[in-house]
Amino acid sequence: MRVFITGASGWIGSALVPELIGAGHEVVGLARSDASAAALTQAGAQVRRGTIDDLDTLRDAAAESDGVIHLAFKHDIAFSGGFEDAADADRRAIDTFGDALAGSDRPFLIASGTLGLAPGRLATEEEGQASGPAGAHMSGGPAKRLANAQATVALADRGVRSSVVRLTPTVHGDGDNGFMATLVAIARDKGVSGYIGDGANRWPAVHRSDAARLFRLALEGAPAGSTLHAVAEEGVPIRAVAEVIGRHLGVPSASVSPDDAAGHFTWMAGFLGLDSPTSGAYTRELLGWRPTGPGLIDDLDKGHYFATPSS
Repeated sequence: MRVFITGASGWIGSALVPELIGAGHEVVGLARSDASAAALTQAGAQVRRGTIDDLDTLRDAAAESDGVIHLAFKHDIAFSGGFEDAADADRRAIDTFGDALAGSDRPFLIASGTLGLAPGRLATEEEGQASGPAGAHMSGGPAKRLANAQATVALADRGVRSSVVRLTPTVHGDGDNGFMATLVAIARDKGVSGYIGDGANRWPAVHRSDAARLFRLALEGAPAGSTLHAVAEEGVPIRAVAEVIGRHLGVPSASVSPDDAAGHFTWMAGFLGLDSPTSGAYTRELLGWRPTGPGLIDDLDKGHYFATPSS
C-alpha cells in the first residue's frame, strides 16, 4: 500500500515508518519542519510538507493514497491549556480525511487514548462507543477527543475501513519524552519520587515497538469500524513506578496527598491519580497481535529514562 501518515516523525510515527517499509509498504509522511522532513527521508519515506491545519494538503494526500494513518495531535497546545482547540483541529483533519476516503473501502486509522475511559474498572474496546456509557464523566477537550474517535468509527457507514487505535497513557521506550520522562524530571527536581494517595491506582502500558506493530496490523486487516487497544499490560500500579524511579535516582519514594498533588505534579496531577486499568484481549484475538517488548517496570530498570546529557 501507499500509506499517508500524519505525525510520521513523532514518537509513534518514527517507529511505524520502518515497520511499514519493512513490510513492503510505501510511506508518505507529513512534515511541518525541515528536521522532520530530513528524518523521514533518512527513514526511507517520501515527504509531503504541511501541517494538519492544511486541509487541502490532507485531502490531496489522502486521495493519492491507499490508506491513511492519522497520528498527529497538537500536544503542545493541549498541555498548555488549549486541549479543546487541539481536539477541534483534530476533528477538522478527521472530517477532511473521511470526505476524501468516502466510498473507497480504504483504511483510515487514528490514534486515541485509553486513560480515563472507565475509571476504577477494567475498560474494554467496547467502552466509549456511541451507544456505550463511557465518557459521560468527561467534558471539554477529553469529551471532544472521544467524540472524534466515535466519528472515525462511524465512517465505516460511509465506505471507509476506519479504525481507532487507543494508546495507553505511557507508550514507553528509549527516547520517550512523555509521562514517564516527566515523572523522572519531577522526582529529580523535588528530591522525592511521588505518587498520589496510596499509589494503588493503575495505568496500562505498551512498548513503542509493539504499538507500531499494532498500527501496521490494523492497517492491513482491521475490519471497518474497529476500536482497538494497544495494551500490553492492563494495569501497572503508579506506586511501583515511583519506587523504580526513586531507586534509580537515589531519592525516596513517598505519598503526596490529593490536596497537594497539583502543587507537586503541576499539569500532570489530574492524570496521575486516575485508576484506569484497560484490556486489550479483543484486539489480540482479532488481529493476532502479541506484544513482545519489555514491560514498563523492566523498561524503566534499563536506565535510559535516567540518563542526563552529561552521562
